[in-house]
Amino acid sequence: MRWIHRDSVITCDHDGRVENRPSQRWVAIAGVPALVDDDPEGRKIVACPNYGPTIKPCTKTLTVRVGYSDWLRVDGHRVVLSHLEGFTNGTPPGLVHHTVRDPGQGFLGADR
Repeated sequence: MRWIHRDSVITCDHDGRVENRPSQRWVAIAGVPALVDDDPEGRKIVACPNYGPTIKPCTKTLTVRVGYSDWLRVDGHRVVLSHLEGFTNGTPPGLVHHTVRDPGQGFLGADR
């Protein structure tokens, strides 16, 4: 698993892109701030193509189910890793996820 940072690509199941916004600036990967808990939650999703008369596109990330390190922390906040998986507010409710498409870096990893 790789550490996730501001430039990592996180998408909904329909390929809408999550706008990452790091809450800390102390730890960076190649100059890009790492994400920590709860950075992936409550973030805007843009360009979700899942829409229609009774279909709501993904516009926001919800609770993260897995993806925070058990051991690594920055200022007391768990580091986000590439096995990240959480829900979005798109339809059908409780079934659409957001996951890491590309960690954006290949040299800093962790086991959990």
